Amino acid sequence: MANRGTVAGPSLIAPRQRRRTSFFWPFNAYYGWAIAWTALIVSFASSVFYGPVLSVWFEPIREETGWDSWEIAASFTIGSFSGSILTAVIGRVMDRYGTRTIMALSGMVLAGCMVGLAFMQAPWQMWLFFGTGRAFAIAGVQVGTTVAIANWFIRKRGRATAFAGFGLRAGQALVPLAAAAIIVLLNWRWAYGLLAISAILLVTAPALVYLRRRPEDYGLLPDGEPPPEPTSGGEGETRETEAQWTTSQARKTLAFWLILLTTSIMFFAQTATNLHAAPHFQTRGIPFENSVIIVFIFAAISAVMTVPWGWVMDRIHVRFVIAMVSLLYFGSMVVIINAHTFAGAVLFGVVFGVAQGGWTVSQRIVVPNYFGRRSVGGIRGQMGLITAFINPVGPLAAAWIRDRTGSYEQAFTIFAFMFLAAIVMMLIATPPVLRSAPVRSTVRSALLLWAVLIALYLFIQRQLNQSTDE
Repeated sequence: MANRGTVAGPSLIAPRQRRRTSFFWPFNAYYGWAIAWTALIVSFASSVFYGPVLSVWFEPIREETGWDSWEIAASFTIGSFSGSILTAVIGRVMDRYGTRTIMALSGMVLAGCMVGLAFMQAPWQMWLFFGTGRAFAIAGVQVGTTVAIANWFIRKRGRATAFAGFGLRAGQALVPLAAAAIIVLLNWRWAYGLLAISAILLVTAPALVYLRRRPEDYGLLPDGEPPPEPTSGGEGETRETEAQWTTSQARKTLAFWLILLTTSIMFFAQTATNLHAAPHFQTRGIPFENSVIIVFIFAAISAVMTVPWGWVMDRIHVRFVIAMVSLLYFGSMVVIINAHTFAGAVLFGVVFGVAQGGWTVSQRIVVPNYFGRRSVGGIRGQMGLITAFINPVGPLAAAWIRDRTGSYEQAFTIFAFMFLAAIVMMLIATPPVLRSAPVRSTVRSALLLWAVLIALYLFIQRQLNQSTDE
């Protein structure tokens, strides 16, 4: 497989004697595909707490309550921050005990939070309920499906991860249509209340029935590989096809910090665009119903594109894929800045959707493809401690710029430069070799990259302020 830059070694866990995985999987197919299908279903149901879906509620909530844009966007920011912190807390737990219990509990939390949103009366209540729901959608469901699939697949990880990506993006395409219909027929509160049922049926129930920790626990091997040939001693030695990094080992590599910075600025810009694309087009005179169609277009295209992107990532190193995705995101920013008609908005939806499909899969597999499957939760958790202070700022910053200038153009211009920076960082993030790395030089390189990004941001902000003054 093209995504491995490390040396293989003996498996850390030998397969046990084969035993039944689930009564509700009566097929002869490898059980890892049951994990993949479960990831698709739970990801679909968790999409309520993602930007494209919230964007459908954005204007109806603002019009009824009179809240400012930043007050609504703050709930998204709080959820992203809390999700990153929660990932750091439960990541190692997932690595050790699996994701089944955590994901089942997450479904219950999502349902309770949607009921709370249906009855909220003040901004702080939206911050509490939406923030908590998004935190568990990120840490419990998204990271949970990432860990589960990484444990059951190596060579076919891209294709299996595409299942989860398809579910999330399909939810972002279809749930807004259902929510919009309920909002038009009843109101936005009923939309939250009725969708709460889906969290129990489509998250908690499938997680309890199908999720399992690792294939070795059931006498299986990743990807459904056949057992190894017996050696002269009568036992076959199980070998990994990728090196297995610990969290501390990964943290000492330059690749870790480049991935961290890249995913931070990508999420900063991408989540803000997810949330504010529909309100942006509404400020340009595009009707509410048509703006919902735009959300459907880019979410539907991103869902469909997860499949070919997953196939590509099983053959091309994930860092090149992220670079291509960043270039497409940059193109979408150029389009959205210059789009003043419904046709222009549709073009944005197509380009953004293609990029979104690639990002959905690549951001899930970048950690296991660089550092192996044993510590995916722990490494993602370590990254979460830092990204918690970066990722959530994007939607809030875009809302603040809109309230200050009356448009989102400055925000999307900043995002465009961020996507260009992501291309450069991923191209130089070569896969590390499993050996001790000098911590001092790695930290120094990371701090230098931070300084460059901050200087770039200040330069862009200065140019934007000058153009506004003129």
